[in-house]
Amino acid sequence: MTDLSLIDSPPSDTAPRRVIALDAVRRDDVALVGGKNASLGELMRALGGQGIRVPVGFAVTTDSYRELVESAGLQPKIDDALAAFASGRVDLAATGSSIRALFEDTALPRAVEEEVVASYRALARRRGVADPAVAVRSSATCEDLASASFAGQQESFLNVRGEKALIEACRKCFASLFTDRAIAYRQAKGLADKQWALSIGVQIMVRSDLAGAGVIFTLDPETGFPGVVSISAAWGLGDTIVQGVVDPDMHEVAKGLVCDDRVHPIVGKVRGSKLQKTVLGGEAGQTTALVPTSEHEQACFVLDDDEILQLARWALLIEDHYGQPMDIEWAKDGESGQLFIVQARPETVHSNRRDTPLRSWTLKERGPVLATGVAAGDGIVTGTACVIARPEDADRFRDGTILIAAATDPDWVPLMRRASGIVTDHGGATSHAAIVSRELGIPAIVGTGHGTTTIPDQAQITLACAGSALGTVYAGALPYACEDIAVGTLPETHTDLMLNVADPAQAFRWWRLPSKGVGLARMEFIISSLIKAHPMALAHPDRITGAAVRDQLAALTGEYRDGAEFFIDTLARGLSRIAAAHHPRQVIVRMSDFKSNEYRHLLGGADFEPVEANPMLGFRGASRYYHPSYRDGFALECRALRRAREQFGFDNIIVMIPFCRTPLEADHVLAEMSRHGLQRGDAGLKVYMMCELPSNIVLAEEFAARFDGFSIGSNDLTQLVLGVDRDSELLAAAFDERDRAVTTLIGDVIRRTRACGIRVGLCGEAPSLYPEFAAFLVEQGIDSISLSPERFVPTLASVAAAERAAVHANG
Repeated sequence: MTDLSLIDSPPSDTAPRRVIALDAVRRDDVALVGGKNASLGELMRALGGQGIRVPVGFAVTTDSYRELVESAGLQPKIDDALAAFASGRVDLAATGSSIRALFEDTALPRAVEEEVVASYRALARRRGVADPAVAVRSSATCEDLASASFAGQQESFLNVRGEKALIEACRKCFASLFTDRAIAYRQAKGLADKQWALSIGVQIMVRSDLAGAGVIFTLDPETGFPGVVSISAAWGLGDTIVQGVVDPDMHEVAKGLVCDDRVHPIVGKVRGSKLQKTVLGGEAGQTTALVPTSEHEQACFVLDDDEILQLARWALLIEDHYGQPMDIEWAKDGESGQLFIVQARPETVHSNRRDTPLRSWTLKERGPVLATGVAAGDGIVTGTACVIARPEDADRFRDGTILIAAATDPDWVPLMRRASGIVTDHGGATSHAAIVSRELGIPAIVGTGHGTTTIPDQAQITLACAGSALGTVYAGALPYACEDIAVGTLPETHTDLMLNVADPAQAFRWWRLPSKGVGLARMEFIISSLIKAHPMALAHPDRITGAAVRDQLAALTGEYRDGAEFFIDTLARGLSRIAAAHHPRQVIVRMSDFKSNEYRHLLGGADFEPVEANPMLGFRGASRYYHPSYRDGFALECRALRRAREQFGFDNIIVMIPFCRTPLEADHVLAEMSRHGLQRGDAGLKVYMMCELPSNIVLAEEFAARFDGFSIGSNDLTQLVLGVDRDSELLAAAFDERDRAVTTLIGDVIRRTRACGIRVGLCGEAPSLYPEFAAFLVEQGIDSISLSPERFVPTLASVAAAERAAVHANG
């Protein structure tokens, strides 16, 4: 199989301005070859030597387009049609149709046609085949700009074979400068149609129909977090992802570690359903066909880990070369097994919002859930649902309503611009609906699976994309709040303010806050939300008594070799996603701190958990980790942490032990961790302890000799000092972290711990609820305060004020 990237360019006697070899094109040649071709030529020239492959071919220039328009006298007719549309005498559909007909009914100038054919024959000779398959892709001068992508506004034609078919495809490409969606898009951006021209890229076809294709963003497409590369993948040609026809595989790779050959920092890896794929057509005149995927394809990932990392490294090279976040398309040739870059353009959504306030949305009430899916964009909107089957039914749609559709493609853009929110049955984070919604600033939920059937037409609904990668559609118009945070104006503090994080899906949302890392990452939340099964049930499925539970476990762990590997890999990636959001700043991960009654609710938990009268003071925290009834579950937790630190590369993870009653218990836990490769001090591993029991304070020096830091758990400490059940509504008024008994112990342990030379922080909401409590902690000299992201900004203000007051008091 010939390497597509090594085919020579067309002969040097090709006319320099009608047709130009792609590898002769430069980044600043947009006026001559359009944005897409200019970018591809730039990649071939500048980065080909670093291993990036781009399929070879040639560009039919904008001079050829203008020669066609001028020689056939098309411009006055185009101007008249657009003037009639602008005045309202003719609608958009009729305008676009009439202009496209002008091009499709007009032959290319002889000189243009001859040079296109000569270049195509040169490709055929180099390939050693007659009539090689090529991709014929539009490349407009208004496309792939830093301010607007114009993605999908013009046409592309795949699997074009033969000279006659190529010339016909070129005429249709030129005509597609005036698709309805392209006219509407330029109008929305305030761009005059007469400014623009179109070039065509003709490239050897990458046989991704025999493998797969996808999209890469060099940031998180939902939050704009710049520390990851996001890669989608589906079987067949890439249009199924862009158009949102399939739910693709999704991968996230941590940028800071991607070039370290010692680690594999793939922090996100979600297998999509991939129910369909686009392949080359087998019938006469049919260039492509949409067909079902096999059960095997649906059950497998399109890319292996080495391919994911290779694409991520290429993406970083491209981003570095362009000096800005990028939106990239890739394809894999099923015959050669090689990966190719087939498009690279500036990312246009988050790149243009860097200086805008951080907006925080809060839903004040919940209602019946109608649908869930991937959240595209951040926001909440209420309104009337309008279920639309096809863009031609736009006359049913009222401006400002919420569009509900199976999927969208560029033909839907004029309708999408009129919507206040969008919901689709199909698609992922890089689908057309998701990309366009972000660019338009419209919240959307994609890939709901069945939103068009579960959301009633004309019903009042609430679309919520806030606080999670999961978006939810609720019945009814629910109240919500929105707050803007001017991040650049936030004060700096000597006390480290850190975040409490539980959900890996939210890890990237708060990246713009000036936190010093994560003071509390709750492992048990990841277990309950992502794993959903009891660790011992996964370690010992043979001990499960119920057949139904065994079947559920088998379904849950199906793609893994066993339940243990499912637990380890899922937990390791969840923790790594949180660690990636803050790398290299420290992320303190608390080992699981379920109570026995909470563990029983996990799948298979009833077979392993006792029924306790007082679980809050029972079999929880450190006491579980070395006990025979949970030791094997703790082993899985340790192996997941070790994988996150060593295999994925996140050595910024610190381990924290909760509810450790005695120094002897600490010794047992540390020994158990060492058995599983987590030895305190090895590879820089630090181990902290939750300081939440009176015994932790009474014996502070003994515990400090065993740990690298303390994190005061104000909830449990207050409960145990005052003897108040923190969950009791009757005793709620008596539960107060500001009680003098509690603050006396906190002040005491801060002083004694710091005297031992180890760090001490506090993870709890009291500093965010009571400014005077935050001031007290500052006065006592606490090293860090960790709290929920939503309360970060007001607490930062309280801490800064307390530090200023302390400086003033001390002269």
